[in-house]
Amino acid sequence: MPESERSGVLTHFDAKGQARMVDVTEKTVTHRMARAEGHITMAPETAETIRAGTTRKGDVLGVARLAAIQAAKRTDALIPLCHQVPISGLEVGWDFLDATCLRCSVTVRTQYVTGVEMEALTAVGIGLLTVYDMCKAMDRGMVIGGIRLVHKEGGRSGTWNRS
Repeated sequence: MPESERSGVLTHFDAKGQARMVDVTEKTVTHRMARAEGHITMAPETAETIRAGTTRKGDVLGVARLAAIQAAKRTDALIPLCHQVPISGLEVGWDFLDATCLRCSVTVRTQYVTGVEMEALTAVGIGLLTVYDMCKAMDRGMVIGGIRLVHKEGGRSGTWNRS
């Protein structure tokens, strides 16, 4: 691996500052995992409708779960310099933090030469956008936020946890 990729230099740019896909040819295949989360805040009535499963469009969280899974599998098509990663496991979780805030948590796993942080983050974002899309007719004031990596394992940098 080139020294620049070990020293904290931005690896998606070459010496001339042009965008490039990082060469992972020499990296070792290891177990890698990433967990990301985000939330959507909404009116209490919207949250109650989602909980009850009575929206006009059907099972909001079920559809949003499928959208998150699909997004993780297609991350390389959405983010230009991401590698196509073989996902070996993916879980999507939903929980209400209070009467108006719904959290989406996604855990992605692989045995590969590069991590799955972008897949987890993309899945959270698309999952939350799907909730917005399915509920916007009753609540256009919903706010998506807090999308972040909370944990990762594997690769040269090992384990990382958000404090």
